[in-house]
Amino acid sequence: MTTEESQVDVLVIGAGPAGLMCAQGLKRAGVNVRIIDQRPKKVAAGQADGIQPRTIEVLQSYGLAERLLREGNQMHMAAFYNPSPKGGIERTGRAADITAPSARYPFEVTLHQGAIEAIFVDSMRELGLEVDRPIVPVSLELSKDEKELKDPNAHPVTVVLKHLQKREGKSDLEVVKAKFVVGCDGAHSWVRKTLGITMDGEQTNYIWGVLDFIPDTDFPDIRNRCAIHSDNGSCMVIPRENDIVRLYIQLSDKDVVINKETGRVDKTNIGPEQLLQVARNSMKPYKIEQVGEVEWWTIYLIGQRVASKFSVHERVFIAGDACHTHSPKAGQGMNASMNDTHNLIWKMTHVLRGWADISLLKTYEFERRKYAQDLINFDKQFSALFSGKPRTGDNQDGVSHEEFLQAFQTFGAFTSGIGIHYQPSSLPEIPSVINTTHQSLAPNQIIGQRILPHVFVRAADARPFELQDLLPADTKWKVVVFTGDVGRDEGSGQLERVKKLADELERVLAKFDKARGAHGWEAFDVLTICATEKERVNYTDLPPVLRSHWSKVLLDDTDMFGRTGGKGYEAYGIDRQRGTVLVVRPDGYVANIVPLEGVSELEGYFGAFMKA
Repeated sequence: MTTEESQVDVLVIGAGPAGLMCAQGLKRAGVNVRIIDQRPKKVAAGQADGIQPRTIEVLQSYGLAERLLREGNQMHMAAFYNPSPKGGIERTGRAADITAPSARYPFEVTLHQGAIEAIFVDSMRELGLEVDRPIVPVSLELSKDEKELKDPNAHPVTVVLKHLQKREGKSDLEVVKAKFVVGCDGAHSWVRKTLGITMDGEQTNYIWGVLDFIPDTDFPDIRNRCAIHSDNGSCMVIPRENDIVRLYIQLSDKDVVINKETGRVDKTNIGPEQLLQVARNSMKPYKIEQVGEVEWWTIYLIGQRVASKFSVHERVFIAGDACHTHSPKAGQGMNASMNDTHNLIWKMTHVLRGWADISLLKTYEFERRKYAQDLINFDKQFSALFSGKPRTGDNQDGVSHEEFLQAFQTFGAFTSGIGIHYQPSSLPEIPSVINTTHQSLAPNQIIGQRILPHVFVRAADARPFELQDLLPADTKWKVVVFTGDVGRDEGSGQLERVKKLADELERVLAKFDKARGAHGWEAFDVLTICATEKERVNYTDLPPVLRSHWSKVLLDDTDMFGRTGGKGYEAYGIDRQRGTVLVVRPDGYVANIVPLEGVSELEGYFGAFMKA
C-alpha cells in the first residue's frame, strides 16, 4: 500500500475556535488550506462559552455575527454578592457587565463551544472546506535550508498524518508538504511539544468546578452574570442559551484529590452532585436545584502560562491554548484564541500572494505574545481577587466589594477586547506595522487599537452605515480619507487640497498594488468621509481614486430623520477643516494616521513590509 502524498499552502492542526477561525479566514481569502482534528466529531456541549464585545465585532467582519447573536444569550448586567451579617450572602450591587464605553455590542454573548464551532464549520462548508477527522499528526520536520525557509513559494514543512479510521485500499499514513503549519491543538499541544517550545509560568492552588445545567432557584440574579463571595468560597453565575446556567464553583483541598504524577484533578471521587452541593452552600439563603440532566461538568486547576515563542522560522506557528493558558472565569480563552489567528490570517495571505515580505509574519509573535503576557498578568490579579476570602467583620484583610467592583470596571477595556493595543516595533528585524507619529491628528482614535465604531451616511443615497461594516476582514488595507468639508465655497481651497491628496495617494498605492481593476485596488480599499451636509454634496465632484465605486463616499451627517449618524469627526477627534487619513489594517486595527498633505509618508510606511 503506497503512502499518499499531498501539498498544501497552510495545514491547520486542531479544529477548536482558533483553528476554525484560521481555516475559514484563509479559505475566504482563496488560500489552499487544510484543517485536521483528532476528534471524530465536533464538541456537543460545554467547554468555552463566552464571546466578548470585540470578538463579536471580529466575527461580524467575516459575516458570522448574525447567527451568533440569534442563537446566543446576551449578558448585559452583572450582580455582586458578599457575606451578609445575618449569615449567608446578600447582594451588594449591580453594574453593567461591559464597561468599555466604545463597545459596539455592549454585552457578552454566551453559547456553548460546539454551537460556536458549528457557525465556523457551516460557513467553511459553504466555501467548500470540511474538517478532516479523525486524524493526528505523528511527525513534523522543518527544512534546515535557509534559502528554502525564506522562499514563500517553497514547502519546507513535512508533516506525517495518521488516519484513525481505516481507509479502504489506502495506508493509514499520509505525508503532507506545507508552506506553513498552524498548531491550534490545545493546552497539551503536540505541535508545541514537537517543536520543543516551553510553557513559562506556574500552576496556581485555585481549584474550580464547572457545572452546566437548567436550574430551579429563587436566586433573583440567575439570569445575570454574578460574582458571589461567600464564607464558603466563591462562585460565578453565567446565564446561557435555552435556560441553561453555568456555575463556576471554587473548591477546597478537602473537596478534591490531585494526582501527584499528572498534576490534574482526580475526577473519580467527585461528580456534578458534589459540585452542586458546594454551590448550594455558597449561595445560602437561596435555594438551587437542577432540572433534568446535567449538560456538562468538569474540574480544573488554574494554570497561568505563556509559550516561550509562538513560531519557528515563521513557518510553523502555534495559536490559542497551545500558547497561553489561564483561568476561564474572565471569559478570555476562546476570545484570545480566535483573535490570535485573526491576527495571523491576513499576514499569511499577504505573504502567500507575494504582496508582503515574509518578515511580516514576525509581527504575529511580537503582537500576540505581548497580549498573552498582559492577559496572564490580568488573570493573576483577577483570579486572586475572585478566589480570595471576602472581607468580613472577622476578616478585615479579605477582598472588599469596592475592591472587586473597581477591578471589574478597571479591567473592563481589557476583558471586553476593546482595549487590545498593538505597539510599534523598535526591533530592526521586525517590521513596524504600527506608526504613531501623527496620533494628535485623531486623538480619540488610538493608533494600534481597533477602528472605533460610528455611523456615517452614504453620500450617494443618504443611507446610514456602521463604518466597521464597510471595513470587512477581506485581507485589504483600508485607507479612510477624512476630507474635511468639500462643499465649502471655492475660495476655501479645500477641494483643491483633496485633489492634490488624491494624486499623491494614487501614486503611492499604485507602487504596492499593480492589479488595479475597474472597481478599485486588489490590496487596498479607499473610503472617503466628507464633513459636508447631505443636501449640498455631489460625490461625483471628488477625484476618481476617492470614489472607486459610488458606495465608497460617506458623509459625517445624520440620516434623513436625524435619528442616527453625525458628529463622527468629533468622535475620532479629527478637525473638520484640516481632515486626515486613517490607515486601517485588514484585521480592523488602525495602523497609521497621516495629514492630507503627508500622504507621501505612506510610501516609506508600506515599503517596510510590502513588496513594490
